[in-house]
Amino acid sequence: MQFDLIVFDWDGTLMDSTAHIVRSIQRASADLKLPMPTREAASHVIGLSLGKALRTACPGLSPERYHDLEDAYRHHYLCGEETVELFDGVHQGLSSLKEAGVLLAVATGKSRKGLDRALEVSGLAGFFDATRTVDECNSKPDPQMLLDITDRLGVEMQRTLMVGDTSHDLLMAVNAKAHGAGVSYGAHPLEVLEDCRPAAIFHDFPSLQHWLMPRLG
Repeated sequence: MQFDLIVFDWDGTLMDSTAHIVRSIQRASADLKLPMPTREAASHVIGLSLGKALRTACPGLSPERYHDLEDAYRHHYLCGEETVELFDGVHQGLSSLKEAGVLLAVATGKSRKGLDRALEVSGLAGFFDATRTVDECNSKPDPQMLLDITDRLGVEMQRTLMVGDTSHDLLMAVNAKAHGAGVSYGAHPLEVLEDCRPAAIFHDFPSLQHWLMPRLG
C-alpha cells in the first residue's frame, strides 16, 4: 500500500475529546429527565452527526424533543470544561507527515463552526489541505466526505487512507473503497475496530506515523 492522501477523523483520533462528549450527552439526557445512556452507548455514537448520534444514544423520543436534546447537548459541550487537548505525538507526527509531502485532510462529525474553532485553538489548521464536516456532507459511514475530499484534491481512492477511532470511520472507508486504519485509544473498543478489518490498528499516534512513513507516495 502506498498513500498520497491521509484523512483523519478529529474527535478521539487527533483530539482527546471522548470523555467530554460522553459527559455532555449524559448531562443533556438528565436535563430532559431521560434515561441516561451508559458511557459505552454514548461513546459509540461519537463520529456521527449530532442529530443521528442523539437519536442512536437516546432512542424513542418525539422529533421536537430531539431538538431540545440537541440544544441541551450544545449547552453542556460549549459551557463545559473541555480543552482542546491533542493526543501525544499528534502535532509532531502531522508535522513530519507534512514535511514528507503527503496530502492531509480531516473528515469529522463535528460542525463546521466546531471544527474551525478546534483547528484554530490547536494550531493545526495549516497542516490540512481539505476538511469536511457534517454541515457539508452526509454523516458517516456514508462515503460522501471521502468522495468530496479526494475529488477536490485530485487523489485516487485506492491511494487514500482514512484514519479513525470508530467503526463509523472505518466503514466510511469501506463504503468509499479507500483503505482504513484504526486507533485504539479513542471511542470504540478494539474488537469493534477489528470487525471492520482495517489495514492496521495502532495504540498511539507515533506508531501510526512510523507505519505510514515508508508508505507515502
